[in-house]
Amino acid sequence: MMAETTAIMTALSTLTPPQLSDLILSVFSDINRHHRRLSALLTSPTLFSLTLHHLHSLSLPHKTLLIARHLLSSLRLLTLHLHPKPQLPPKFPSTTSIKERDLDAVLLLLLLCEIRQHDPEALETSPAQWRGTLSKLWLDTMLTLSGVGFYNGSLLIPYIEMTTRCWKFVGEIGRCGVDGDGEVAASPAVVVALPSVELRGSGMECVICKEEMREGRDVCELPCEHLFHWMCILPWLRKRNTCPCCRFSLPTDDVFGEIQRLCELLVKIGQ
Repeated sequence: MMAETTAIMTALSTLTPPQLSDLILSVFSDINRHHRRLSALLTSPTLFSLTLHHLHSLSLPHKTLLIARHLLSSLRLLTLHLHPKPQLPPKFPSTTSIKERDLDAVLLLLLLCEIRQHDPEALETSPAQWRGTLSKLWLDTMLTLSGVGFYNGSLLIPYIEMTTRCWKFVGEIGRCGVDGDGEVAASPAVVVALPSVELRGSGMECVICKEEMREGRDVCELPCEHLFHWMCILPWLRKRNTCPCCRFSLPTDDVFGEIQRLCELLVKIGQ
């Protein structure tokens, strides 16, 4: 977990004071949203019972996917403030969106994991008593987690700890790429938003087809500024989300592939 924490902290050290302030405000908003959901969950016996039942009905791969989406939401929030150039079109259909029932389930799952870590015997009782046990833990830690009475920057500490725990879990239990080799398709929404530019100058070759791109013709420009024939780059991006020249990664709709992309981005920014 030390490597993941170091990668995030090193990347955050590159932020200017205004950027750091904006990030803290965003994290504060995200934490408050999760606090409201957990409070509603723990104060309602019916909602708690339904959420616990939903959690029990999920297989390990589905639980892993829930945690992965939660992790992706945190990583996207962090990298949004770290990366100087937005790589997403305004209406990019985010893979981080989680249904309210699934958000409740992943928040409950993480809280159960936390209490299991600090007090392994606390959950040896019947599930009917878990709500009281979890409520006590939540009340004991809520002020610290919300940052009340602390410097605003301390909000980032539990947020980063949660992110690194999820990062480590997904890295060990999850997977990257549906075909097992790490290759995922670029998001269609991102591909559609790629700019078409007029080629100026001659002699430039499309590295995919190895043919010259004609001057005055429209070609596709990736965010890394490499140019390709449209008819060449589109089939390429349907299979992989990387630039054929420099391996620059475009956003993908694959949750695990997008986690890998953002993690690599954090490491690169830190370097």
